[in-house]
Amino acid sequence: MRLFALAPGVHAAFTRRRGGVSRPPYDSLNMSTGSGDSEQAVARNRQLVAAACGLAPDRMTWMRQVHGADVGRVPDPGRPRPGPWSGAGPSPPRDACFTSVPGLALGVLSADCPAVLLADPEAGIIGAAHSGRPGTALGVVPALMRAMTGAGADPARTRAVMGPAICGGCYEVPEQMRDDVAAAVPGSGCLTRAGAPGLDLRAGIAGQLAAAGVCQVRIDDRCTAEDRDLYSYRRDGRTGRFAGLIWLAP
Repeated sequence: MRLFALAPGVHAAFTRRRGGVSRPPYDSLNMSTGSGDSEQAVARNRQLVAAACGLAPDRMTWMRQVHGADVGRVPDPGRPRPGPWSGAGPSPPRDACFTSVPGLALGVLSADCPAVLLADPEAGIIGAAHSGRPGTALGVVPALMRAMTGAGADPARTRAVMGPAICGGCYEVPEQMRDDVAAAVPGSGCLTRAGAPGLDLRAGIAGQLAAAGVCQVRIDDRCTAEDRDLYSYRRDGRTGRFAGLIWLAP
């Protein structure tokens, strides 16, 4: 697991593929229940990660990711309240969320798409986004920053970290798709190492963050397609998911 201290009292982490109990092709630290893996194995993997982060497993929250741009605020699950995120039934479909609850980790699942974790330590607000190709084009990260700002965060104080993702040198797409995404997200269009049309999503997201006023950005530059210590759907097809997590110290 790779840990980031975004600020005193603000922690972020990205899990890797090794160290869990899942069997092939999910071996071994698969964090996703939606990949076809055993739910018991995933539950055990989440327990292992929670313990490594100093969290209880029921203090990690997970989104139902749909490659969209909807954002939701996550309340304290220990305080019953009606509506989404109440703990009664599945979480609503969305690709970004934020919270001000200490000791509650927000989780993003990935196997090529960038996870983007945000924190304004002064306001005590953190956020997490799953920013794959469709979500990046729709502006899920700027939408998250706007929602956090509406809750009291300041983009100028906000720190961001982007997790491992498929790099522009590996992410080949049709030329029209590349051009459409690049038109919506300047800086995202590129050529792969093979000279084919490609997308560099992290470069595009960095531009979105800068345009939103976020200047303190760190990037975990590992490529999921190249690094076999990470899950990659593009490389392997049927596979697991690693997690990006962010939380405020209790």
